[in-house]
Amino acid sequence: MTHARRVNATDTELIQDALAGRQAAYASLVERYQSFAFTLSYRMVKNREEAHEVAQDAFIKAFKHLASFEGKSKFSTWLYKIVYTSALNHLRKNRPDWVSIDDDARPIQLNDPGVEPVSVQLEKNERAQEIRKAIQHLSPEDASVITLFYLYEKKLEEICEIMDLSLSNAKTKLSRARKRLKTIIEDSYSDLQTP
Repeated sequence: MTHARRVNATDTELIQDALAGRQAAYASLVERYQSFAFTLSYRMVKNREEAHEVAQDAFIKAFKHLASFEGKSKFSTWLYKIVYTSALNHLRKNRPDWVSIDDDARPIQLNDPGVEPVSVQLEKNERAQEIRKAIQHLSPEDASVITLFYLYEKKLEEICEIMDLSLSNAKTKLSRARKRLKTIIEDSYSDLQTP
């Protein structure tokens, strides 16, 4: 298998190649999803080093259980469930006593940057930065549901599968997380305007 084919290969092709013993195929899957895995784990554990550990642990678990992936859902959904579970297990073992609000690993892109004037793009980037900071003040579960829905644009059904929720429970959690996020953002703006 050439490198060019691996880059253009579907997840299913890469999984089949990885199961056939081609390590480069699994490396391609890791490369394809490492940014997403890190961001989801970071939203939960709120520490860069720990998030990298959680994401690496999730990829190792995914590799060990790759043969059990049945293809009933997207590979990304299956993987994100492993990342989510790994992050939850990490949090249960050692809860951090501080919160980091730095997150420049994955910028939120709101629109095509080539179409809008620079001033509009800068304003949107500032808003995106404020949203990322606000997400850091949410609980791990709220941060996860917001990240999956808005940043990864996952459907509610996929979120249900990743987080082991019923559809009604996912809708409720998303609604509550939105309200909490809105409150955090409003509070931060009112703090800025108070003399």
